[in-house]
Amino acid sequence: MRRLGTGYDFVEGPIWHPTGHYLLFSDIPGDVRRRWDPSGVVEVARPARKGNGLTYDRELNLLVCEHVTSCVARYGQDGTRSELATHFEGRELNSPNDIVVRSDGSIYFTDPRYGRMPGYGVERAPELGFQGVYRIPPGGGDLQLLVDRTMFTAPNGLCFSPDENRLYVNDTDQANIRVFDVRADGTLENPRIFATGIYQNNDLGVRDDDLGVPDGMKCDEGGNVWVTGPGGVWVFAPDGRHIGKIRIPEKVANLHWGGPGWRTLFLTATTSLYAIDTTTGPRKEPFMQTGAG
Repeated sequence: MRRLGTGYDFVEGPIWHPTGHYLLFSDIPGDVRRRWDPSGVVEVARPARKGNGLTYDRELNLLVCEHVTSCVARYGQDGTRSELATHFEGRELNSPNDIVVRSDGSIYFTDPRYGRMPGYGVERAPELGFQGVYRIPPGGGDLQLLVDRTMFTAPNGLCFSPDENRLYVNDTDQANIRVFDVRADGTLENPRIFATGIYQNNDLGVRDDDLGVPDGMKCDEGGNVWVTGPGGVWVFAPDGRHIGKIRIPEKVANLHWGGPGWRTLFLTATTSLYAIDTTTGPRKEPFMQTGAG
């Protein structure tokens, strides 16, 4: 385990650039986006609209879940910003949190209310009466709500299986992971619990979220699901068996592979950025197949 940088407020959203060979990550309360490469860490955006989850589309445009604006924004390679999703049924989204792109170009994201909390966004009352999971169709269009409005209380991390036939979504409040089958049109069906009990009690027998909660989540090339949890990162086999844990010195918020051969796991953990080499790599997301990636 290597600590690559520290002294941050609360870091999130790590994403590796396949041709630039650097890592971007968010510091939400600090309202800054930073870049790491072997020469060190530098700031690349301040203010950053308290961005959270980050990813790229196939054209390597940066997609950002912004808490201040309650939107999914796209930043072109020339820095031009556009808003891809801001409202649903005429009401402002809560605060898009984490995001992933499917091979057909559609964009999936979660929308809890963390960006309406002091320090992590702009404190204000929600306009929507639920917390959902959404899809932006390829090329844009009407935002699609993919789940029942009462299913999630705090949807957070999400990831596709390697063949994109399944979508995993965790719930921080419920401390579980659900899995859905993905229809040909990109909508979801057959929701079921994939893993539960991703929490730890303190000495008084009370759930202690300070030890870590389900937050960021990624799928590896073998179909195993890696999710943040108490003590570090929990790893589940494709059949839902809990097969291992990576212990991290701080509470982990998110993770992403990068580096040579996509075999370095980067972890944003409260005040620090960590890295550890792994013998497995990520499921191949569309942006990873771009150019030299």
